[in-house]
Amino acid sequence: MNNEQNKIQIKFDADKETGVYANAVSVNMNKNEMVLDFGYILPNVKPTTIKVVSRINLSHQTAENLLKILSNAVLDYKNKQKEANK
Repeated sequence: MNNEQNKIQIKFDADKETGVYANAVSVNMNKNEMVLDFGYILPNVKPTTIKVVSRINLSHQTAENLLKILSNAVLDYKNKQKEANK
């Protein structure tokens, strides 16, 4: 295969380009899927209230791939921080 066949283009709808901020996540799993609810902890609200800003449904295989990708990304970031602080 040549490089052109390996390229993947990612497109966003205009309303999703800026993303959303989340400072909380809930993970629920059953035999078929994993559900990630990303939320925002509302400040100065009692009792503590989390507004869900995005829900992602994943197959188990996709969840495993996400775990690997996130782990590698965090390790890369930590390694770059170590190098920058030398």
